[in-house]
Amino acid sequence: MGNLPNPRHLHILLFLQFFFLVSFSFGLFSPADNHLIDCGSSSAATLHDHRIFLPDTDCRSARLVSGHPKISVASEANPSFQNAALYQTARVFTSLSSYEFHIASKGNHIIRLHFYPFSTPTHNLTSAQFHVFSSGFVLLTNFTASSDSPSIKEFIIRVDDEKVVIFFAPADSSSFAFVNAIEVISAPGELIGDTARLVQPDEILKFDGLSKQAMATLFRINVGGLKVTPFNDTLWRTWIPDTDFFNSDSVTKIFSFSSRIMYREYGASREVAPDSVYNTARAIDVVVGSSNLSSRITWSFPVDHGYRYLIRMHFCDIASLALNELYFNVYINGYLAYEDFDISSATGQVLASPYYVDFVADVGSSGILHVTVGPSRHGDHSRVDGLLNGIEIMKLSNDVGSLDGELPFALVLHNSRGGSFGSTVRSLVCWFAFVVLSVMGFVMVLRWRRESKKQIAWTPLPMDA
Repeated sequence: MGNLPNPRHLHILLFLQFFFLVSFSFGLFSPADNHLIDCGSSSAATLHDHRIFLPDTDCRSARLVSGHPKISVASEANPSFQNAALYQTARVFTSLSSYEFHIASKGNHIIRLHFYPFSTPTHNLTSAQFHVFSSGFVLLTNFTASSDSPSIKEFIIRVDDEKVVIFFAPADSSSFAFVNAIEVISAPGELIGDTARLVQPDEILKFDGLSKQAMATLFRINVGGLKVTPFNDTLWRTWIPDTDFFNSDSVTKIFSFSSRIMYREYGASREVAPDSVYNTARAIDVVVGSSNLSSRITWSFPVDHGYRYLIRMHFCDIASLALNELYFNVYINGYLAYEDFDISSATGQVLASPYYVDFVADVGSSGILHVTVGPSRHGDHSRVDGLLNGIEIMKLSNDVGSLDGELPFALVLHNSRGGSFGSTVRSLVCWFAFVVLSVMGFVMVLRWRRESKKQIAWTPLPMDA
């Protein structure tokens, strides 16, 4: 018979396992608001990341409001992609409808909308065209979902009320709207700061009020690394490799780091970006003892012109062998955005410690956003001349509060309640013309009255008076 374990040792082992599990649980992000609904479904859906999406008819914290009968549709096919259970049902709207979510904690919230069109005997979701708006911001206009794969639209919106309402409205009377699933999650306080570096052609200014902007996430890139799935991200985000966006001819080197990432108090946390982003990097490779200051590495992203963008760049020095060796420059759209960036000083003289910088920039008519890292004259040039671990690109709402188009929330809402964009615009034009003509008529009457008074004042007296 084998030797039985010492009961005392067994108790110690169980205690250590329990302590590890408790410590790990306390380290995970637990949002105050975590609304996950599977739209049109009659049963809950469990994802690969172990999150459970409840059916929208059985979720106490969410309420579906629609003036027409509530339509749910189900796919007859069984898709083979990940989390397929979430995309086998959908809620269809033939008129303005909304979901209302109770908010326990005010502040920035992450809203994710899941779309995957399928065809049923009654509805072909690929033909749906609709608008989505919430909290005074227009999120999507004339949106049509791609049938190639599920589409997840992510937004960050500040919520200062006790509920958030997400509206869905058909683009016209012959169309309809749909959605497969919705997430409404409290964003951690450190996720979005209030200031950024505003990159101008001839200067760098301070951009204030960033945390109050509505944002649409366009790109989330794990530079030099593999795809990061929601299972490995505390905020359930997806980070994709940089290979499709990297377009530089300079010699680069990929670094991987297997030791512990040194998160610091009041610094970048795992909610800002996970370990999987910070433990890989792409760097400018150099020949020992020499440097080429013209060597730069660039990533290019297609975006909509006419908007400002938040560019968040993630840095973690996993390449240097000692502190104070790595200095480099950062460029946005070819303009110098950060000169002589000293990553050791930024991280409090700690190697392998994460740090991020937020930039805000406009995009010209080309519709391409360029992010570049290049050598600094102050660098040591002994190992690498610059590196980058991750990039996030987020579109900021424009002056009328829209993330998709030039029409403000009020006009989209008016149209969705029975009007049309054309009739709304025509009404505004007619109203403006009426006001202008009325003012002109009033001015002409005043002028005529003044002229009449002058004529009466100078009328000559009769000769026989």
